[in-house]
Amino acid sequence: MPLESRLLDALQPWRTAPRWHVAFSGGLDSTVLLLLLARLSAREQLPPISAIHVHHGLQSVADDWPAHCRSVCERLGVELQVVHVQVEPGPSLESAAREARYAAFSERLNPAEVLLVAQHRDDQAETLLFRLLRGAGVRGLAGIPAVRALGEGWLVRPLLTTGRDELDACAREQGFVWIDDPSNQCTDHARNYLRHRVMPVLHQRWPRASSSMARAAEHLGEAQQLLNELAEIDLREIRIRIRIRGRHQWLPIPSLSLVALKALSPARQRNVLRHWLAGLTALPDSDHWAGWDALRDAASDAAPIWRLATGELHRGDESIWWLSGPWLIAPEAPIDWLRPDIELQLPDNGSLRLLGYDREGSLQVRYRQGGELLRLPGRGRRDLKRLLNEAGVPGFVRSRLPLLFYDGELVAVANLPQLNVQAFSLIWTPPTDAKFELMGSFK
Repeated sequence: MPLESRLLDALQPWRTAPRWHVAFSGGLDSTVLLLLLARLSAREQLPPISAIHVHHGLQSVADDWPAHCRSVCERLGVELQVVHVQVEPGPSLESAAREARYAAFSERLNPAEVLLVAQHRDDQAETLLFRLLRGAGVRGLAGIPAVRALGEGWLVRPLLTTGRDELDACAREQGFVWIDDPSNQCTDHARNYLRHRVMPVLHQRWPRASSSMARAAEHLGEAQQLLNELAEIDLREIRIRIRIRGRHQWLPIPSLSLVALKALSPARQRNVLRHWLAGLTALPDSDHWAGWDALRDAASDAAPIWRLATGELHRGDESIWWLSGPWLIAPEAPIDWLRPDIELQLPDNGSLRLLGYDREGSLQVRYRQGGELLRLPGRGRRDLKRLLNEAGVPGFVRSRLPLLFYDGELVAVANLPQLNVQAFSLIWTPPTDAKFELMGSFK
């Protein structure tokens, strides 16, 4: 089947999208993709097509590329956006540039729009080999996904079943002109080393090596899908256990029942956690999973922490809790509450409301320092630490749980009405990581 027809078939599910954007570097692959799409749009009813060129500013020769891309797009009548990005320094320049590039793409996708990327079968084979050499698991060896969410839209790779040689032949046959990035020849980069030094040797002995490796990635993708489905089954049971228990529903942070997790085999525990953590942080490598074992097996009175790339897992009240964003910042106190009729904003710690309060006096919000006592009706003076133990408040919450003092005496603990001295309610809305608000509830 001709390449144009295969491309149209691959894009069939996306023909009702409001717009197609092409990630246009000006190189061979994206040039072929853009020109084929322009041809198809002349005879097919397709969404409007535009292009995005990301300028990383990493080499002086790249300063000429936007002009080349504009020339191509003007000739085709395709709208072009040129986006300049700042690549943050780090251990991997390739990785940092990729993150900057996809962040720029994500910002420019409106709801349901599609970004088309020209990665092909040889890219898939190289990715599989690269990740295999790094010791990746099934999720990593599943390779480059053909479709995934990106920002408010979708990223689609319609050429993953097409070889680089076919794209090259198409470009030369049609007389296309493209940019040759000199950095693609530098074998100091791992992927370039595989492309120029390793893959040619494999193809000499096994001419269909790229096709076979891409097919293996498809099989591993199916295996990962089955693991995802198993994880969802296990997560449903775990979340049911959380809802039945019903404590601390006012904590707006992701949590899982530790009791239900420990009932699974170690392999299924890791599978559930990989699936759950995938939306929260970069997944740990094999060596760092010892942190999960230590957290899971710690004594009941311990306070273990498993630190990951963008947050921490804590243990408390027979559950595990994901803390990130404002939850990793110590709140400031004390705070004088001069207008108790107005909601009080707490620095890095959400907000407070006071209902049913009708007294005169000095109100102050503090956080636990240790040794606090609370005079409860019918129970006398009780140690706050013991009362929080009775209420099962997780340890990581206690240092930021707002305490209300009236004329210097502790009179209420936020969200624990059983610990209020008077007939009023201290309602705390804890901080929420903005990422969770976008992704929805993890309960």
